[in-house]
Amino acid sequence: MTAMDAPLDTADPRTERVSVVVTGALWPLGRRVVQRLSASGRFTVTEIQRGENAIAGPVDVLVHLAPGDHDALAARGRSAAVGTPELLAVASEHGVRHVVLLSSAMVYGAWPNNPIPITEDAALRPDFGFAFARQLATVEQMVDDWREAVPGRTTCVLRPVPAMAADGTSSLVRALAAGMGGRLGEDDVPAQFLHLDDLASAVELVVERGLDGVYNVAPDGHVPGSRVRSLWGMAPRLRLPDRVAEVVADLRWRFQRGPIPPGLRPYVRSPWLVSNGRLRAEGWVPTVTNEQAFVEGTDAKWWTMLTPKRRQELALGAMIISVVVGAISLGVWLRRRLRAR
Repeated sequence: MTAMDAPLDTADPRTERVSVVVTGALWPLGRRVVQRLSASGRFTVTEIQRGENAIAGPVDVLVHLAPGDHDALAARGRSAAVGTPELLAVASEHGVRHVVLLSSAMVYGAWPNNPIPITEDAALRPDFGFAFARQLATVEQMVDDWREAVPGRTTCVLRPVPAMAADGTSSLVRALAAGMGGRLGEDDVPAQFLHLDDLASAVELVVERGLDGVYNVAPDGHVPGSRVRSLWGMAPRLRLPDRVAEVVADLRWRFQRGPIPPGLRPYVRSPWLVSNGRLRAEGWVPTVTNEQAFVEGTDAKWWTMLTPKRRQELALGAMIISVVVGAISLGVWLRRRLRAR
């Protein structure tokens, strides 16, 4: 029995170390995951750089983060599915029994008839026009096929909502955030934003516990579209019918004045809010709210998170400070005048 097969028990010191290989370790999420796993003292962590499939020695767990690194894939013009079959084949040769895959909640697709919230039992319906979501759905199928090929194998697929942080907001997530906050259509679409620290803690949890199955990763609740716009500090905008808004968006994108490429637009037009209940039931707890993650991961101003009452209090405090400073300055000036006489 390997360490991954043994049940998690606080009474068990678990002296046997678990060998973990992490792909996509160079981007901000990968760095966080490697740091967490290495710090636990239970895991021996090996990183695989982009484009590599080399695994040395027996391995217990493969943490496949590379398919979720959108910017690295876009920079190289690669599909998220490229390299995964070869990597899984190598993993099989080295005795890997458990695979953790980073996918995305975008594989559910953004459709007007989506349930709110979406649970892990929902069918995958990625929008046909957005290749990245379709590629991730393909990678999920590859991993599932790998699992079914040999009895005893387990896999865990994580489907996070847009994840961001001050040091790691991808161009894809920025485009989604900008689109959700600057939409010209008739309806405001609610959104969810996850902090990379919370996503890294989810990866750590599923590795530690050897969780098997699919898990959404999202903070509690969601943010209304109007609130996203206010967090950006945007003024209220003219609401246009969807047909007119689409024409305007096409023109803005064509002349490089809009943030949303055509294939991504369905994800800012229809809701795709997910439930985190299944992962919470396993002990995962988000520590950063949707709004906090959004503000840290974008150029939104910190004061946009203040309530109207708190803004009034700060404004009153600033006024009092200004009056006190003015009075002190006036006193100093008068004293100097008197001394000069």
